[in-house]
Amino acid sequence: MARREVAKGKRREREAARLLGGTRVPLSGSAGGDFAGDVVLPNGWRCEVKARRDGFKSLYAWLEGADVLLLKADRKPWLAVLPAERLRELLSPPEGTPTGTLSGIPFGGLQRDTRPQLGPAGGTLVDDQIVGFAAD
Repeated sequence: MARREVAKGKRREREAARLLGGTRVPLSGSAGGDFAGDVVLPNGWRCEVKARRDGFKSLYAWLEGADVLLLKADRKPWLAVLPAERLRELLSPPEGTPTGTLSGIPFGGLQRDTRPQLGPAGGTLVDDQIVGFAAD
């Protein structure tokens, strides 16, 4: 990859991290494992950042006039595309909501709950449930 392309990628990763209050991952996530993804948000979500000069015209056109664009390919999971400003609103706690920790558990806004959860079968463990913690 050319030096200018690498610089552009890093610039967009830093921009996304600032916009969403996250942290850019060193090596652009190429190391894998704990370093997967390009940006890590405060709630633990890992983001992959892509930038193209004119590469996403269809996505922008489809999203125009809508809050969220839902995409589905055959035999693939649903995807949701939304403006980053809208995502930032969703990640932020409602105004007036206290934030911080309660017994060591963060609350306020969306958080990633990595505690094992009982699934629908009763004994199945399901990780990475998205939950909102609220103060008592």
